[in-house]
Amino acid sequence: MSLRAIESTADPVPVMELLQPTPAAMRRGMGGFASGVTVVTAIDGGDPVGFACQSFASLSLDPPLVLFCAGRQGRSWARVRAAGRFCVNVLGEDQVDLCGRFGSTDGQRFAGLDWERSAWGAPALPGALLRVHCSLEDVHHGGDHDVAVGRVLGLDLRPDGRPLIFHRGRFGLDHPQPATAYGWGFGDRWG
Repeated sequence: MSLRAIESTADPVPVMELLQPTPAAMRRGMGGFASGVTVVTAIDGGDPVGFACQSFASLSLDPPLVLFCAGRQGRSWARVRAAGRFCVNVLGEDQVDLCGRFGSTDGQRFAGLDWERSAWGAPALPGALLRVHCSLEDVHHGGDHDVAVGRVLGLDLRPDGRPLIFHRGRFGLDHPQPATAYGWGFGDRWG
């Protein structure tokens, strides 16, 4: 087979669109990066608090550190920060309802929800694929968000299940479901 024959059977390269980095373009562009969905929880003043968060990553294995980003103006983030200990609950693909609950602004996030307090004091959500229990190590400013670094104190791992994926404003990759019913992911509802 000649080189010309190989070139003619290849799929054409998609044309890229150049965008100025406005907030709307950033949201649209970065929406092309698929991410997992988590709920960050804590106990503040005796009350459970939490928020949906898709900006979560492992930072270091030794020492064991993770990070997440939260909107600096978020009321729940301020309370998680004050608590000093938190749990990152990594959601499974069957937990879109939990994302909607913790991504909403109505404040009734724990009402009627079956949850347990972890050995480290933060709410651990039922059915999560992974629960990462942490103490707040450091906070860095990053534009309109804070980058929170947590020292991992313990892990609860569910050995089965698939993660909840958020990509281009929808949940899932196999059979995407719109996220607009929850308003999550299209505003500044981080934290």
